[in-house]
Amino acid sequence: MAIASPVSQRWTVVALLLLTFATGVVDAISVLVLGHVFVANMTGNVIFLGFWFVPHSAVDVTGALVAFAGFVLGTVVGGRLRRHLDGRVRFWLTTALSVEVVLLIVLSSLAGAGVLSYQDNRKAILAVLAMTFGIQNATARQFGIQELSTTVLTQTIVGLGFDSRLAGGTGDREKLRYGVVLTMCGGAVLGATLSQFTVSPVIGLAAVVVAISALIFRFGPPPAQSAH
Repeated sequence: MAIASPVSQRWTVVALLLLTFATGVVDAISVLVLGHVFVANMTGNVIFLGFWFVPHSAVDVTGALVAFAGFVLGTVVGGRLRRHLDGRVRFWLTTALSVEVVLLIVLSSLAGAGVLSYQDNRKAILAVLAMTFGIQNATARQFGIQELSTTVLTQTIVGLGFDSRLAGGTGDREKLRYGVVLTMCGGAVLGATLSQFTVSPVIGLAAVVVAISALIFRFGPPPAQSAH
């Protein structure tokens, strides 16, 4: 059952778009630097796991397996936080996203300091990144906004076509859907561009973006009360 956001609809969308942008940034890093593995979009990883049964598929499926396991663990953590802090929505959202921020900052710091190598410790980095986005996805989906799961665009794109005027629809929520697609694409462009020069600061940038989203949920204006 979807929960009511503690902030206005406008600010809820802004906060979730920021999380979507962070997804694009970090998935660009994981795919381009960490061995062609997604840490936020598990659909691709499930397909990679299918390659496990095909000899000489030339895909490192162990990375996909690690990311998948990390993501599932993150969803468990997100579910625990949701149920434990059920009655305090602002606090729950702030806590869940703060956990994500801390994990990203720690990872960025350790990688930047050379403690974690992008080659030797690749799977550990993948696991932590996937866990953070498992928490994020488990949290964002509670709002029941199909277009804003923050990590998957399939249903958003289906809605673009199905509800379009070309398909005989009304074009309902078209601007939001285009905004979601462009936001994730923009994050991917930025992440891919920066990855040519640096990596750990890009993870740190994602942490900043998630932190801004957490602040919106913590201090953003509540929904307007309907007049009676």
